[in-house]
Amino acid sequence: MSPDLSNADHEALIAVANALADTARVETLKHFRRPGLDAATKEQARFDPVTVADRAAEAAMRAVLAARRPQDAILGEEYGPKAGTSGLTWVLDPIDGTRGYLSGTPTWGVLISVADSNGPLFGLIDQPYIGERFLGGFGLAEVCGPQGRHTLKARAPRPLSEAILFSTFPEVGTAEEGAAFATLAGRVRLVRYGMDCYAYALVASGQIDLVVEAGLQPYDVQAPIAVIEAAGGIVTNWQGGPAQQGGRVLAAANSDIHAAAMAVLAG
Repeated sequence: MSPDLSNADHEALIAVANALADTARVETLKHFRRPGLDAATKEQARFDPVTVADRAAEAAMRAVLAARRPQDAILGEEYGPKAGTSGLTWVLDPIDGTRGYLSGTPTWGVLISVADSNGPLFGLIDQPYIGERFLGGFGLAEVCGPQGRHTLKARAPRPLSEAILFSTFPEVGTAEEGAAFATLAGRVRLVRYGMDCYAYALVASGQIDLVVEAGLQPYDVQAPIAVIEAAGGIVTNWQGGPAQQGGRVLAAANSDIHAAAMAVLAG
């Protein structure tokens, strides 16, 4: 059952989300671009890295929640689910883009969202090294960082042939999914790769039109959903249904470009 939330509840949840992001900034920056940083792999068949920073950041965020929101559930990438009684769940990805983090690029981020049974209510995408934080939900859609504080607004409609499309990996999931993506990539003006969660922030910022990915987990996408939708964009699966559980994800700046991309992905 979804809880009834007042404006005061919204403000309290936003404050906790920012406190979590502040905590994760400290933990992730302790190790970023430091000599000797190494990673273990979660899978043997492919390199799926996890670092001491991933684990330390999530543990620190969980400690904040234990102190400030012990009644809420948690779903985190590194330490799994914790049950709650409030009807709210914090969904945490302490470093989205660990490969980028290991490589020293600034395009990784911390993903934090709070959801009820219907999906994410509020989310943020934080980039500690750049110092940018993108927030969305409860009537808020803004970015704060080195250039100050600004409202987030996704790009207005334009033809698919003029669109900018991002994805993290060129192969985009299975061979079938990759083929569908390749068809879409052939219809747009520009395709870029490797941005992880930062690409979703660029959709919300009005910089790009589309992000298309496959094989995602809930903690990869719930914060981006909240931020993009607050900025006027749309995030669904490739068939137009809910995307909060991950899988195949299509994030678009507006309903027009979303419909055009979905038609191509559907074949």
